[in-house]
Amino acid sequence: MARKKISTLLLSCAVLLTGCVSTNPTENPDLKSSYQPTECYDLKLCCLKLGKADGMVIQTQNHTVVIDCGEKSDGSKMRRCLNALGVEKIDYMILTHYDQDHIGGASKVIDNFEVSHILAPDYEHNESSEFQKLTASMTEKNLEFEFVIQDTSIILDDAELIIYPPESDAYQEGDDNNYSLITKLYHHENIFLFTADAMYERLEEIMDLGDCTFLKEPYHGRELKNLGKFLDAVTPEYAVISTSEEYLAESTITALQKRNIETYLTYEQGNMEFISDGKTLTYTNQIEYEKIDKK
Repeated sequence: MARKKISTLLLSCAVLLTGCVSTNPTENPDLKSSYQPTECYDLKLCCLKLGKADGMVIQTQNHTVVIDCGEKSDGSKMRRCLNALGVEKIDYMILTHYDQDHIGGASKVIDNFEVSHILAPDYEHNESSEFQKLTASMTEKNLEFEFVIQDTSIILDDAELIIYPPESDAYQEGDDNNYSLITKLYHHENIFLFTADAMYERLEEIMDLGDCTFLKEPYHGRELKNLGKFLDAVTPEYAVISTSEEYLAESTITALQKRNIETYLTYEQGNMEFISDGKTLTYTNQIEYEKIDKK
């Protein structure tokens, strides 16, 4: 298991005083950030090795957020990770879109943990067997989708999540991918950007989101013709690609290397944890959650 310290640059952003801790979403069609916490606590981000699938967990001092849950077979991996982290309650489950490699494991998580809110995009889609199982688990727990239709801010302790819904009602490419919710996480000087399966048209919509320290690479590292333009717009220092080797495009790695962006691959580094102290990131890889499962 490798551990190292990652230095970060001081990133500037326009902020407003929040003054309180809240888990109630605030909607604002022109939202950027109203973030200026007075306290600082460690924040943990876990990126799971799930093949060509997304599954991530964010822990602040008192709250837990899950972003996607991988394939159906990945539900147990998500459960083991959450158990190892000591999670009993998930405040927000963000399902970025309804592809099976993002919602497949969600029913297993819902069956095993208390979930307060499930945030999702509002668009027409095919109801796969994974979606049907998800909604059955939600019904059993008296949960409903909370559709994100405007830029939405969630304050969690000393961190702020801003969730950006798709801007168009129809896209020319990518089936569900371009309807992906985009999430930006502010933790003092560290800024994380999660781009789900955004393809060309969706990336064009989010070129103006501003700089980030950490990027969850879009679309599992597949080739995107405007990726270089997007990387120049958001200027990440570090990138994680949730993928399998066969899905990773050489052009993606070339674009990242050309810009000296330090890149981590789930199929090589395994399960990864990033700890933010508000200024730097500490990175650990090859974590075997099944050996530290607490439940």
